[in-house]
Amino acid sequence: MFKPNFLFIIADQLPATHLSCYDNPILLTPNIDGLAKSGWRSQNLYVASGICMPNRASLMTGRMPSRHGVRHNGIPLSLGANTFVETLRVHGYRTIITGKSHLQNMTDQPPQWPVRAEDRAAAQAHQEAKGNYKQESPSFWDSPDQPCMDLPFYGFTDVALANGHGDRLHGHYWRWLQTHYPGIAGISGPEHALPTPECKLSTYRQAWRTRIPQELHPTAWIADKTIHYLQEQVNKTQPFFLYCSFPDPHHPFTPPGYYWDMYRPDGIELPETFYRVCRPPPHLAWLRAQRDAGHAIKSTPGVFAASEKEAREAVALSHGSTAHIDFQVGRILDTLKALGLGSNTVIIFTTDHGDFMGDHQLLWKGPLHYRSVIRSPFIWSDPLHSAQACNDSLLSTIDIAPTILERAGIPAYNGMQGYSMLPLIKNEADKIRESVLVEEEGQRIALGFANRVRMRTLITAQHRLSVYDGVEWAEIYDHQNDPWEYDNLWAQASDKTVRELMEQMIRATITLSETSPYAKNVA
Repeated sequence: MFKPNFLFIIADQLPATHLSCYDNPILLTPNIDGLAKSGWRSQNLYVASGICMPNRASLMTGRMPSRHGVRHNGIPLSLGANTFVETLRVHGYRTIITGKSHLQNMTDQPPQWPVRAEDRAAAQAHQEAKGNYKQESPSFWDSPDQPCMDLPFYGFTDVALANGHGDRLHGHYWRWLQTHYPGIAGISGPEHALPTPECKLSTYRQAWRTRIPQELHPTAWIADKTIHYLQEQVNKTQPFFLYCSFPDPHHPFTPPGYYWDMYRPDGIELPETFYRVCRPPPHLAWLRAQRDAGHAIKSTPGVFAASEKEAREAVALSHGSTAHIDFQVGRILDTLKALGLGSNTVIIFTTDHGDFMGDHQLLWKGPLHYRSVIRSPFIWSDPLHSAQACNDSLLSTIDIAPTILERAGIPAYNGMQGYSMLPLIKNEADKIRESVLVEEEGQRIALGFANRVRMRTLITAQHRLSVYDGVEWAEIYDHQNDPWEYDNLWAQASDKTVRELMEQMIRATITLSETSPYAKNVA
């Protein structure tokens, strides 16, 4: 039997609730919904980390951030790390990536922690494998000699990168735009944007109305490259894994053409948590106090407490970007079908993590583990299992890699910490795990903490426990009685509940301890 092909589609910072197949009442995503109608959908897939680089590295390796080493943004995945893509390549797959990778740093900005440069230059316990760790940075792509990437790149043999956010990305996309459409490249960015005086987010460059036409926008280019690689696979016997990675709808928002105002802020329904008064945990109270005092920092990727107008604008613009992605997904799926590749191709749709999008009056992401950030949509459309199904078992990002390998008939490698979801997909099991662990570490001091945030979250069938380094308080929420996480039960929870949840977190940490490499001798 032929090995299956894989088309893996991933969006950036898209909450599960921003898809109509996950019950969004406003946004229409018919093409993504079509995958859900013909496939299997998870209701409870949680990230390994709520931050971009750590969770993308966990997706690629099937390992937790504390194990693969990408604890927070700014740390590239070691070129010595094994990925499931590399395993597919070794077993005969053509491996392709189009769009955003973010396994290495996408900026050339120096780190903010440790604060002193001499501390950052000190000797370290872990040494990265040798290699080029600048292949996703702007300086690499701006070099006048236009260097080529070192392939395979984390297992990918064919690479077409579009890294960054907004309408001015770097990588292969920007080289293409400057070469073929230099006039269009010259009118990208917020300084050339069409005027939008009514948009508050545009005042601190979190959104701008791009002059780049829809057909030349990065989202369209990524779809074009994906279609190009699909066309190359016609009449080929070699199976393929094609990773199509959209940088949208991550802010700054630049949905092109009519997608900009496809959804109006005054028609947006914000989460009910935006309006309901609750007793906020200390870091949420700090963010709201900063907003109310006029001190909120709104021009960075970091979380901030938003006004109602800002939240409505963010959701409306995110919906526009998501609708554009859905349109391009439709083009890709139509091509897959027209080329006759659909009968042997598993299609996967997910995101790297979510976004608060008004949840508890917040925007973007940060170390407050509300479900809007740490829960991702996950759709598996498989020609062997075409019945529509929805599953609410607890799952993790680290479960994706072993699932793909098992479906390809390839054993998981030692050190992979996730579990295959195939028993759930084939309706042969009710659950594959008892709990999910989420790890997060920050790059900078923020949110009223004395030091940078380091935290762990445990998700069980009933509770969410979040524990922070260096503080006496924690968070406990009862999801069965308080699904919106209004009431932190830490101070009121019984000793028995706290003890049981702490024990489960410790056991989960032990289960996720390192097993690689195997010993070579008996000492």
